[in-house]
Amino acid sequence: MGSGSKPNPSADDGAWQRNVIEKLATAALSEQKTARRWGTFFKSLTFGYLLILLLMLFGVFGGDKKSFEAHTALIEINGVIQAGGDVTADAVISSLKDAYDNKGTKGIILRVNSPGGSPVQAGIINDEIRRQKKLHPAIPVYAVVEDICASGGYYIAAAADKIYVDKASIVGSIGVLMDGYGFTEAMKKVGVERRLMTAGENKAMLDPFSPVNPHHQELAQAMLNEIHEQFKTVVRQGRGARLKETPETFSGLFWSGEQSIKLGLADGMGSAEYVAREVIKQEDIVDFTYQDDFASRIAKRIGASASAAIGEVLSKQLVDSGQIRLR
Repeated sequence: MGSGSKPNPSADDGAWQRNVIEKLATAALSEQKTARRWGTFFKSLTFGYLLILLLMLFGVFGGDKKSFEAHTALIEINGVIQAGGDVTADAVISSLKDAYDNKGTKGIILRVNSPGGSPVQAGIINDEIRRQKKLHPAIPVYAVVEDICASGGYYIAAAADKIYVDKASIVGSIGVLMDGYGFTEAMKKVGVERRLMTAGENKAMLDPFSPVNPHHQELAQAMLNEIHEQFKTVVRQGRGARLKETPETFSGLFWSGEQSIKLGLADGMGSAEYVAREVIKQEDIVDFTYQDDFASRIAKRIGASASAAIGEVLSKQLVDSGQIRLR
């Protein structure tokens, strides 16, 4: 083409069309790749769940670890007693049922290391231990205290036939408490006004942002006293004539394991191994403490990980699709 030649409009149009086609093709391929990645991801996730369910169904993980040979059953009472917490009534009751149903169980040890917790959860466990003892009088139940057996922990231990401690264990704290905070003075200092409306004269009972109401305080104290009496009854029933009751027994005080024996709160010193070997006469200990099996734990972890991964990927896709950028 000579220097004086004019541009060819048709050639420019062709180049522009090719560029548009190339961009559309590239975008289509990118979408297909994204769709394939998502499809692979969800297929893998579904396959993983199905695999775990099949393994659980056929008992590949966690199987039946309980021995049918003669043994001592161990159930851990370890941590705070509360619904959804370290120690729950459902978990302990399940453990007790498994231990009692096993033909090889010759005795049960409740190994307690708990500062207490919910009187409701502890009460349910205490009731179940006593019920199972009536159903299985030939299988003794012993509580073995490690570091601490206080409050709700002792509420549970009191149901055992005997309680064994270490000389330095902390035992007792037979009392009930309800605690909270009051912010009325702080609100005055910062100039905050409390605007509270209720339907029901006692609905705002013990509201931390309102002044103490003597009537509400009296009602709360009556409830605490009632629960305390229930606790005292459980201890008296469990310990019987062994309890050397004094004015301080139910005051909320706690004692060393050595002193608790003198007070009749415990029967002797010994570890779980000692009780299994010397008292139950079955040295082989089998742990019946309830816990999720391996497959359940893996399934939960996969579920949590998958949720996090999906959230992250979706967020990225939404940001990219809208051309949003954080600088």
